[in-house]
Amino acid sequence: MVKLSVVIPCYNAADTICEQLDAFVNQDWSEPWEIIVADNGSTDATIDIVEQYQEILPNLRIVDASKKKGPSHARNVGANAAKGEALAFCDADDVVEPGWVAAMGIALSRYDFVGGWDKYLKLNKAWLVKSYQKENGDGVAFHHPYFPYKGAGNLGIKRSIHQSIGGFDENMEFHEDCDYCWRIQLTGVKLHEEANAIIQIRLRPDIRSVMRREYRWGFYEVLLYKRHQPFGLPQMVYATTWIKTPIKFCLHLLLLKIRDRTTLNSWLKEFAYLSGLFRGCIRFRYLPGFNHPGTLKQKKKNNQIKYIIQNQKQQRMIT
Repeated sequence: MVKLSVVIPCYNAADTICEQLDAFVNQDWSEPWEIIVADNGSTDATIDIVEQYQEILPNLRIVDASKKKGPSHARNVGANAAKGEALAFCDADDVVEPGWVAAMGIALSRYDFVGGWDKYLKLNKAWLVKSYQKENGDGVAFHHPYFPYKGAGNLGIKRSIHQSIGGFDENMEFHEDCDYCWRIQLTGVKLHEEANAIIQIRLRPDIRSVMRREYRWGFYEVLLYKRHQPFGLPQMVYATTWIKTPIKFCLHLLLLKIRDRTTLNSWLKEFAYLSGLFRGCIRFRYLPGFNHPGTLKQKKKNNQIKYIIQNQKQQRMIT
């Protein structure tokens, strides 16, 4: 019986998928596992390339996920075709490190929900990684006041749990992975980190695509917050941000702190994100707040999990 199904959504990934599949050729795990490439309607040579790798990766399958555009649909189609007890998601433009499959497989034999560790220096220039503040890599974001989350490019889950929540929300263009993590944790399943499941992540190198992504990131972040407010998400968007950030930018200019492409890229990303956030508040009718976010603590009593949200003025409880 297949223990782990690796799902790789892809769309026009001919330039990068070879490097990812080469990395899977060198993966080794004692338990049976498979790879599913879910093609989202590629028009380049992606499928031809993947088919060539089937000769050296007999556990590699290709499924058609072109019915609806977007990585969420591709991941869900791949998951539906999976034979494994557990699922592990990664992307076609990144590169898994040696031992990733084994680390994910072992972790998912112990836990129901696992996030790996991302590194950035191998596939990107140093200045770009620094502008993203990713020099040390990152794992599960445990700092969020609502629930931890992890990007879908390095995520593992028991297949039964994935199916029970309906998979990724295919109507979300951005933050579908964060929404996925939160909906799973609302059922009481905890997200664990596996630092040995390492993937090298590829960042967008040109500033235009970076700014476009950051703008959409901010825009759809508002929708994410609005969706989860009824379940106890504290206020996360503050009107004072649009006042403080331009002032801080001007001070940095005067103090000559913006003097290279690293710092310039960081600020352009920030302004694109805030612009998207502002438009998202208008589009989705989300009222920014002024108070600091509360903290959410999980308590279990009489086999019921309750989430207590605390801030300076109030305490609410949801079940």
